[in-house]
Amino acid sequence: MKLVRDKIPELIRLSGRNPITHKAHEKEFEDALINKLEEELNEIKEDRNSEEVADLIEVAYALGKVYGKSEKAINQIRKQKNIGKGAFNKKIILEK
Repeated sequence: MKLVRDKIPELIRLSGRNPITHKAHEKEFEDALINKLEEELNEIKEDRNSEEVADLIEVAYALGKVYGKSEKAINQIRKQKNIGKGAFNKKIILEK
């Protein structure tokens, strides 16, 4: 079992197969999103492309919603952290 995007079951049906699905309860959904984050991160490690990054961001936004935050709110938090701590633009590696 794994979490899939909303339209995947329909795409499977269109290919002539019959997917078996269920709607996750809240805790199951949260756990599935965390597992999906790990899956997407592993795909980034393997493929290193922006499409995988987009998938990871989509999962992160969904997890934010589980924690009561919209995409807009998540982006505002991100911007505030950038103001306070900076982003990663300078490529700084802390050695000690």
